[in-house]
Amino acid sequence: MQGPLSSLKVLDFSTLLPGPFASLLLADMGAEVLRIESATRLDLLRVLPPHDRGVSASHAYLNRNKRSLALDLKQPRAIEVVKRLVAEYDIVLEQFRPGVMDRLGIGYEALKAINPRLIYVAISGYGQTGPYRERAGHDINYLALAGLASHTGRKDSGPLPLGVQVADVAGGSLHGVIGLLAAVVARTQTGLGQYVDVSMTDCAFSLNALSGAGWLAAGVEPQPEGQMLNGGSFYDYYRSRDGRWFSVGSLEPAFMQALCEALDRPELAKRGLSPASVDQMALKQELIIEFERRSFEELDACFAKIDACVEPVLSFSEAVEHPQLQARAVVTQVPRGDGSAQPQMACPLKFSEGLPPPRHIGVAAGAHSEQVLREVGFSADQIAALRESGAVG
Repeated sequence: MQGPLSSLKVLDFSTLLPGPFASLLLADMGAEVLRIESATRLDLLRVLPPHDRGVSASHAYLNRNKRSLALDLKQPRAIEVVKRLVAEYDIVLEQFRPGVMDRLGIGYEALKAINPRLIYVAISGYGQTGPYRERAGHDINYLALAGLASHTGRKDSGPLPLGVQVADVAGGSLHGVIGLLAAVVARTQTGLGQYVDVSMTDCAFSLNALSGAGWLAAGVEPQPEGQMLNGGSFYDYYRSRDGRWFSVGSLEPAFMQALCEALDRPELAKRGLSPASVDQMALKQELIIEFERRSFEELDACFAKIDACVEPVLSFSEAVEHPQLQARAVVTQVPRGDGSAQPQMACPLKFSEGLPPPRHIGVAAGAHSEQVLREVGFSADQIAALRESGAVG
C-alpha cells in the first residue's frame, strides 16, 4: 500500500512545528519526505521534553516516516547536493525568514531553473511581502495581530493562551498542505510548478471566519463574550459540583429542550431560543447553578443517554480512551527501530483504499545521508569527501 501521495517527493527544510506537521501529513499519505537538516545547528524540537527512551516525543511524532540528510548549507558543496536533489525531488518546503534561501543560492528562481516542475512552499510568520516580512514571531503573536485573540477569552481576564498552536498548525501547516496540493493539481494541467507563499498571520486572519465576515460586511466588531459562539450566550463551558467541566452547544430548539429537561428545568428552554442578550445571560446563570448542583459522574451519565449537544471536557488521557476515538483508531503504533513501537497520534484522514502503515519514528539527524547521496549518483569517494569537508553530516 503506497498512499494517495506516493508520487510526490518532498525536500523539507523546515524545523519546529509548522513545516514538520505539514510534511508529516504528506508522509503519512505516502509522499517521500526527505528532511534537509543542519549539520551544525540542532533543531530545538529534538530536545523538547518529554522524552521517551532519550528521544523527544514531539520530534519522534512530527518526523515519523521521514528520512534525514544533514547538510551545512553555508558550504558551496552542500548547495551543490541540494541542486542535484532538486532534479529528483519535485517539491520544496521551507520555513526560513524571507530571503534566507535566496542568499544561500537555493531560492525558488535558482531551483526552478533546474526543475521547472518544482513546487516551492514557503511558510513564514508574516509572508514574503509587507513591513513585517523579516520580523520574528510566534503563534501567540500571529493570533494577536490577526485579530483572533481580541475576541477569544473573557471580558474581565482578557485573551487566553490556547492549549494548541492555532496559527502554527491551522495557519501554517494545514494551509501549507492545501496550497501545495493545489499547486500539484495545477501542475497536472500546465506541467509547471509554482511558488506558494504561506503567511501564518494571513491564514490565522482567515480563521476569523464568521466574526471577520460580520465586521467587514456589516461593521460589527467582534468582542470577547460578545457573540453567540464566544461566551456571549449560553453556548459555553459549565463546571460540575466536583470541579470538572462540560461543553454546552444546545443551539437548536430540540437540543435546548433536551438540555433543560435533563436538568429538570424544562421551563428554561424558551430563554435559550431568545436572541435577547439579557435572556441569554439569565439562562447562563441558571445553567451555572444547575450544573454546579450535580457531580461530573451524574452529569456524564445523564447526557451520555441523550442528544443535547452536551459533552464532558476530557483530559487528553481520557480522550485517548473514549470509545468514539478508539473506534476511529486515532492512536497508532510506530516502530522505534529496535523491535518495539511507540504510540503516536495517527493520521486523522481516512481513505477507502487505506494508508501505508507507519514505518518509523523520527530519526537521528543525517541518519540517511549516505543512502540518499548514493541514490542521486554520488560515489563512495565523493561522499567521503563531502563528509570530510563538513558539507554533509
